[in-house]
Amino acid sequence: MFGSSDDVLVEDEFLRDGLQNEARLLPLDDKLAFVRGLEAAGVRRIQLGSFVNPARVPQMADTDALFSAVERRPGVTYTALVLNMAGLERALAVAAPHLSISVSASESHSRANVGKPVDEALAHIAPVIGRALAAGVTVRAGIQSAFGCGFEGRVAPERVVAVAKTFDGLGVHEINLADTAGLGNPRQVHELTGAVRAAVRPDVRLSLHLHDTRGLGLANMVAGLQAGVRIFDAALGGLGGCPFIPAASGNIATEDAVFALEEMGFATGIDWQALAALSRRLEGLLERRLPGRMARIAAPDVAPNPAKG
Repeated sequence: MFGSSDDVLVEDEFLRDGLQNEARLLPLDDKLAFVRGLEAAGVRRIQLGSFVNPARVPQMADTDALFSAVERRPGVTYTALVLNMAGLERALAVAAPHLSISVSASESHSRANVGKPVDEALAHIAPVIGRALAAGVTVRAGIQSAFGCGFEGRVAPERVVAVAKTFDGLGVHEINLADTAGLGNPRQVHELTGAVRAAVRPDVRLSLHLHDTRGLGLANMVAGLQAGVRIFDAALGGLGGCPFIPAASGNIATEDAVFALEEMGFATGIDWQALAALSRRLEGLLERRLPGRMARIAAPDVAPNPAKG
């Protein structure tokens, strides 16, 4: 695995997962500037936001406007999160080409997030996925709280596999396993990813959404690599978290993930130093230091000279 030239796709989600907990609303022009910055850095899949109720997540109120304003560039996929048919209709209205459509594997999180138990949420989302596929949209089906729940703790792996099989039967293109509360560990990530891989069609791609809440985000990414995953979510600066789970903060920082992947010999096509500069710009707007590490490290051409103390 290590030293491989395998291509890895890193999806940046700071504009959605990163901002959804922020009380300070980022203006549309600033969001557009960050999209351009991510594109220039080489990010090939950017999650612009979510088509959800703005009363519950005010930061996402301008997702429709952002999709309409973005100048779409060849080679870059613009995506968003959808949780219901109303959200899908909004996404189709702005010609979103790729969507993440998710449910939770945890009963408590499902009720907190969408007001429905898991089975009811699955039954509710199935026609949404069918409608999106029929419209020619690429669908990534997400399983939230796959590695544990911030309310109830352990989530049975069999439950996650069962949800994955349901999604597989609907014909989705990709299945995403999300460590929504940041409870996963490398062994668990490796084993559950392998179990899902064995349960679904070979042509369904698997991806991982890993939070760094307990400092295991990058270790879990490596475990995912060992299990064959080549698509990972991250957020600029390590921003993010679920607004409906206590202490579920911190995605893997995109700049940190890219640095680690490139150091191990994986090709991402992304310039981590350009991302680090964007992260520092984001810190200025939010007026606080973000968790990402590589933004703290100077580029080689401006590194301090030890001889000068």
